[in-house]
Amino acid sequence: MTTEPQRLQYLEAMGLTAWTARYRLPNARATEACDWALPVPEEGVRQAPGARLHALLESPAEATPAPPASEPKARQRPPAGSAKARALLGDIVPGAEGDAGTGPAEGEAATPGAEAQQEPLRFSLQVACLDGRWLVILPREAAPGVVELRLLANLLRAAGVVPEKPPAFEAFHWPQVEGLPVQAPLEEAGEGLQAFLAGRRRRGWAPERLLIFGEGGALAPLLALQDGHCPLLDLPAWQGPALTELAGSAAAKRALWPSLADWRRAWLGEPDDA
Repeated sequence: MTTEPQRLQYLEAMGLTAWTARYRLPNARATEACDWALPVPEEGVRQAPGARLHALLESPAEATPAPPASEPKARQRPPAGSAKARALLGDIVPGAEGDAGTGPAEGEAATPGAEAQQEPLRFSLQVACLDGRWLVILPREAAPGVVELRLLANLLRAAGVVPEKPPAFEAFHWPQVEGLPVQAPLEEAGEGLQAFLAGRRRRGWAPERLLIFGEGGALAPLLALQDGHCPLLDLPAWQGPALTELAGSAAAKRALWPSLADWRRAWLGEPDDA
């Protein structure tokens, strides 16, 4: 099940901003569930909501006395005070690991199937989509320079791939939000990349093919190309040298030449045996 912090991370990857109403708008009808009275400190100065939240999180958890052994076990209540606030925040508050009530009680076994927290998969990409049809991915953090863009345009032109507009690269970094709990790094990174591409569908992106210029690095196990196919994106895929390597190596350009004919047939929709 996707947790709320992960859901917000996927929305951010899609380019969507999540808004949550916390206060009553002017002239809006009163809503009992959303209209809270703000406590006034002893000094008579009203605290900001963020200050009150941090004060609540930093306050020690209240100890709840255990019921006598003779009494029947009472129905378990939801956590209160700082424990409740941390629970609502998805256990992402720094320093919350050692608070009372967040771990199993003494002598109690951990919940079966609970997964240990792991480090997220980290990578940066430059992504463009040629006329909304072909994805071009550069596994790198910096945007391509003028020389590399000119080289890419020349390669595409030589292959007969002439988009109506030059490729406009966008940066994508994972993770989108630091400090979130990670249980399945590969799966979560894949969902994040898919969410990013799904958000670009509103701009007309409908990828038919994938071109990757450069070694994948941390991206390699994520895309996991198999016989010219990318299972994650379910697209025919090609991967070759980085643009910087192609720009400085005549041998790399000659080795790329046979692939250009395949690109032309795929772009024009011709059969492979044409």
